[in-house]
Amino acid sequence: MRPTAPDPSDAAAWNAYLAEGNAKQARKRVAADVLLRDPSGRVLLVNPTYKPGWDLPGGMAEANEPPEDTVRRELMEELGLHITLLGLLVVDWVAPHGPWDDQLAFIFDGGVLQADQVDRLRPRDGELSEAAFVPATEAAGRLRNRIRHRFEHALKALETGRPLYLHDGGAAM
Repeated sequence: MRPTAPDPSDAAAWNAYLAEGNAKQARKRVAADVLLRDPSGRVLLVNPTYKPGWDLPGGMAEANEPPEDTVRRELMEELGLHITLLGLLVVDWVAPHGPWDDQLAFIFDGGVLQADQVDRLRPRDGELSEAAFVPATEAAGRLRNRIRHRFEHALKALETGRPLYLHDGGAAM
């Protein structure tokens, strides 16, 4: 039986009613990464200590954190890097897999770092063992399948200037 909606003029009752409905809504995990390049066009990859393989810089959003803030926070925590994002490249809906529920994964354009930023770039916390700028073809070879597909679409979006929506790493529309 569906509860009867209270009178919206009773703000406390109305908010409690909405909160009850909100609590029953699905929750999504959110990941946000960034595509950063050096002046010669190589892309930045990081090697996390908590999982196998290389990855794009970024990470998982905290509760109620916008994806673009996630990227900025992760870059500052892990690499001591402050950047201005240039736009969205990819949104990927990732189906449930293994122990994980579905998620939304974003890749933003971080632009081209200046040479002095590249020279100073080092992991700043225990979550990363390495950070390296590599040619895009080499990057694709280092990345696990799921992120590699997303990365390749991000490069396409960068070329066309049009963000892409993916479904499990493949074009959805």
